[in-house]
Amino acid sequence: MAAFSDISLVAQVAVFGNKRAFDELVRRYQSPVRKFFLNQTLGDGQLSDDLAQDTFVKAYTNIASFKGLASFQTWIMRIAYNVYYDYTRRHRITEDVDVVPQQSSSGAQTALQMDIYAALALLKPDERSCITLQLIEGYDIAGIAKITGMKEGTVKSHLSRGKEKLATYLRQNGYDGR
Repeated sequence: MAAFSDISLVAQVAVFGNKRAFDELVRRYQSPVRKFFLNQTLGDGQLSDDLAQDTFVKAYTNIASFKGLASFQTWIMRIAYNVYYDYTRRHRITEDVDVVPQQSSSGAQTALQMDIYAALALLKPDERSCITLQLIEGYDIAGIAKITGMKEGTVKSHLSRGKEKLATYLRQNGYDGR
């Protein structure tokens, strides 16, 4: 099934209800979706898994609405962004600078990961989303605008402010750019 493009997999799911084709799409995109959520939730693996599962359930139930105007990856990341946005609205997460990132059960997080999560915690949610999508997921400004529904100028503003806050925090905590 690896030879199939995303479009042909989507068609198999939408037209024939092929669950194996959807399993392949999940396999391809579960890592980037989960990584996006890990950065948004500041390392909360359990919440990230729950949000990723919600994302793929929504994608499966709405796959017939995929028009192919953007890549499947952009479409699934847009769903992920909306799932996180809905989650934050429902739970009214308060921004607390003193939030301590949760340790993974394996204790595998490094000091750098903890510092990055602490720095990300300083950002407003839209800044964090834009920063995560660009610096961690590798999207360009146009891609971020498609995923978030923001105008490109707004994305650029969030990126600029977010990068400045991150740089300031990391410099203050011993990372001098070397």
